[in-house]
Amino acid sequence: MDPCPFVRILVGNLALKFPVASKPAFSGVHPSSSPCYCKIKFNNFPHQIATIPLTPLDANSPDPHTQTVAACFNLNKSDLKKLADNKLFSKKPRVKIAIYTGRTGKTCGLNSGKLLGSVSVPIDLDGVESKPCVFQNGWISVGDKTEKRAAAQLRLSVRAEPDPRFVFEFDGEPECSPQVFQIQGNVRRQPVFTCKFSFRNDHNLRSRSSLSESSSSGGKERKGWSVTVHDLSGSPVASASMVTPFVPSPGSDQVSRSNPGAWLILRPSQGTWNPWGRLEAWRERGTSDGIGYRFEDVTGGNAVIVASSNLSTKKGGKFLIEVGNDRGRGFVMSSTVEGVGKYRKPVVEVGVHHVTCMEDAAAFVALAAAMDLSMDACRPFSQKLRKELRQHSQE
Repeated sequence: MDPCPFVRILVGNLALKFPVASKPAFSGVHPSSSPCYCKIKFNNFPHQIATIPLTPLDANSPDPHTQTVAACFNLNKSDLKKLADNKLFSKKPRVKIAIYTGRTGKTCGLNSGKLLGSVSVPIDLDGVESKPCVFQNGWISVGDKTEKRAAAQLRLSVRAEPDPRFVFEFDGEPECSPQVFQIQGNVRRQPVFTCKFSFRNDHNLRSRSSLSESSSSGGKERKGWSVTVHDLSGSPVASASMVTPFVPSPGSDQVSRSNPGAWLILRPSQGTWNPWGRLEAWRERGTSDGIGYRFEDVTGGNAVIVASSNLSTKKGGKFLIEVGNDRGRGFVMSSTVEGVGKYRKPVVEVGVHHVTCMEDAAAFVALAAAMDLSMDACRPFSQKLRKELRQHSQE
């Protein structure tokens, strides 16, 4: 399997220090005694927000071996080509950081932060597909120095590093038992897996696994969904099985966080299926109109949470797993998730360091299918699901 080139732009190691002002040059609270945050932007990518810790003026520089990441921008081959083409006719791309005093969010419809200043770091992406590059690592002045006030200083690091990934695309919706292709380059698509969706009533699976739970549904439940991933020879190499039914909470028609539905992601080994991961999903309460999820790694015997977030039911988003390493947050996998009612062909990206064989990749494909199907499993029970997701007893 050949990976696709990806590059990560990482911004981190943030710290802010202010000169001691004998006479404040502005009204209000001195920034050294109030919280600060920043908006980090790279070209046309959505901006990211991070808090900035304050550092005493005479403090030593942070340990250069310590890496913290405040923002990360992932560039695929198409992004890299577009930036290279644009560079021929315009200036180099830049990471721009606007620093604010105050708290994030809005008050009475207005931004609550006050702009302190901004910095800009030019980025040259030539050659970064094969080797890392550091563009900034140290202190930089924020704003202009005047007779009345010295400029504040921001410490930051900006670097790029290659992050090759295997990319897979479902050729249809998971409940329609599609093929899965590996994407190589811009146009090459090679079939690598097939998916088989089915309804399973596997009491043995649920009884032998301490990771499954029982639920009382009161007659309403979505249960028994299963996706088995096969290689091209027809051998099963991974599976996603719904082990805890998705049921409405008492007095409502929605799956609640207190009683989520759950999937086991399984891998075959010596004639049996072994748990690899557990995915829980539920409907978020309130005005967010989202699907909450939590994914746990269960390979070591104990469940370790490695991903927890939410997705919009209307817009969808990306299911993402990142884990900590000595360079900050390391990419593991992501999969696209469309909003409810939209046609779905999930695209799965997996970091090359997490794939040593086809079975490794198949487990992530099964996980992506489970996350995609959870969007339907969490729909209000007043809504009727498509026929592929209904058992004959529910017709």
